[in-house]
Amino acid sequence: MPTAIVTGITGQDGSYMAEFLLERGYHVVGIVRRTSTENNGRIAHIQDDITLEPGDLHDQYSLIEILKKHRPDEVYNLAAQSFVQTSWYQPVLTGEVTALGATRMLEAVRAVDPGIRFYQASSSEMFGAVQEWPQSESTPFYPRSPYGVAKLYAHWITINYRESFDMYACSGICFNHESPRRGLEFVTRKISYNAARVHHEIIDKVPFGNLTTTRDWGYAPDYVRAMWLMLQQPEPDDYVLATGETHSGEEFAELAFAHLGLDARDHIYTSEDLFRPAEVDRLIGDPSKAREKLGWEPSVTFKELVTIMVDADMELVESELAHAQIMASRHGA
Repeated sequence: MPTAIVTGITGQDGSYMAEFLLERGYHVVGIVRRTSTENNGRIAHIQDDITLEPGDLHDQYSLIEILKKHRPDEVYNLAAQSFVQTSWYQPVLTGEVTALGATRMLEAVRAVDPGIRFYQASSSEMFGAVQEWPQSESTPFYPRSPYGVAKLYAHWITINYRESFDMYACSGICFNHESPRRGLEFVTRKISYNAARVHHEIIDKVPFGNLTTTRDWGYAPDYVRAMWLMLQQPEPDDYVLATGETHSGEEFAELAFAHLGLDARDHIYTSEDLFRPAEVDRLIGDPSKAREKLGWEPSVTFKELVTIMVDADMELVESELAHAQIMASRHGA
């Protein structure tokens, strides 16, 4: 039975990766930070099937000890401070976790067993002020946020370890990939969740930042499949993971609200307080290399993605309302 270690296992990608690996007969070990409250909601349904180990990308020793204990075949480094907006308010923390955290894990792999196959979650935000369209593995980088800069450091340090120490280390340059497990702070989930709340007349208006920017949006489970495929190749390499299509936040909102019989223009408005200091206007990836070498294709269209997320958030909001009614009746009793 192969063993894989997943950092960021409680996040969107980590939870889908854990499911994917379990389906393929892996022993899955997730590294989780000790906190005062657990945040295991995304993996609650598989928690009995995986092993959780306390560790932290700030703490080199904990990473080494976990690798020594489990001797994994593969490591998927999916942990990061992953919200671009937050990186402007916490740039040092973002660098420590997203950039140096990847370095600590690479160094732990090198110290324990350089034969472990390593995956680094790189980001399309590294392209930033884009130099060419669409963006491929050879497109020059020009990050426009502390998050993009930190991801670029992690990307290049992964390449350096591969070339300097002959390690099987590769990066997936992931364009935006969404799902019902996306955090509520991300624009797609903010749209789908609040569309459901508007439908149920909990709220009427929702503020957003700049929805005119366009992104290449895919479905997260498709992307973790590509990550796994990258570690199954004879030689390590880096790949752009994208759909090859670009859509604006406005388009996402229009489809989300229309799916519920609503007009987005009646319920969303622009707040300059939510604008970023520096914006990335347009991202669109060229997944040709992943298609040709990995045999990978996205399986979910943009419209299907929006529908999946809105339907899931409708169920969530309905359950929240039912729970609130139960609590209210108990309080009244």
